[in-house]
Amino acid sequence: MLNHYTAGRFVTLVFGMVLTLTSCATRERTVVYVRTPPPPPVAETVVVSPGPEYVWLAGYYSWNGAEYTWVPGSWQPRPPDRREWVPGRWERNRQGWFWIEGHWR
Repeated sequence: MLNHYTAGRFVTLVFGMVLTLTSCATRERTVVYVRTPPPPPVAETVVVSPGPEYVWLAGYYSWNGAEYTWVPGSWQPRPPDRREWVPGRWERNRQGWFWIEGHWR
């Protein structure tokens, strides 16, 4: 038999676990498949860096639900705890083309 204190802690623990699992589930990445491949990348002119702490993030094609649109490259400051930028890329499987986001590592 649980006393009020133990029962209250148990309810708090279960509620916390539910919130944690719910928040994890909402962070899942939604994959959108496209039947046609992206066009060849646009040739971009890389302008002079605004400073040594900046990294060039190349442009890429994004899918807007109806067509590919070009997102131009830009200089972005490197986060202090990251070494390099891993560019995003389009990949293909049996379901079609899908985008893998770029990220810092």
